[in-house]
Amino acid sequence: MAVAFTKEESFETASETLLPDRPVSPHPNLVTEAGLKALELQFREAREAHDATNGIEDVNERRRQAATPLRDLRYLQARLGTAQLMPDPASADVVAFGNTVTFRRDDGRVQTYRIVGEDEADPKAGSISYVSPVARLLMGKAVGDVVETGGQELEITAIA
Repeated sequence: MAVAFTKEESFETASETLLPDRPVSPHPNLVTEAGLKALELQFREAREAHDATNGIEDVNERRRQAATPLRDLRYLQARLGTAQLMPDPASADVVAFGNTVTFRRDDGRVQTYRIVGEDEADPKAGSISYVSPVARLLMGKAVGDVVETGGQELEITAIA
């Protein structure tokens, strides 16, 4: 009975310490300068979190505590290794990666987003990924252009 319990405990520990990798996007890993710095900071924080687990004496607890930082380190290392730093947009004539675009919806709402890389996108903070449906529609368009998405029209009112 004690042996079975130990094996079960070991199985549970293994399942907690072998977390699946975070999915890596198939799209090119375009980043702004701020996005690259954020990835580097996240990598350092994950490294520090992983290093902090080395002081845990119980091997199973150490594995449990190290699982998430280790998974994050693998992901962030892959993203940093494929990051393509994009220069700031040369102009604001048409929407491009790194531009901030303002558009008006049919219902009168006005929204402003900066088009950035996937890892730095945060719509609540005013940024969307360049591979998002809205960004893909807006890229290459100019002020006054209208695009349609989901039965709604979006009119570009400003590009910065």
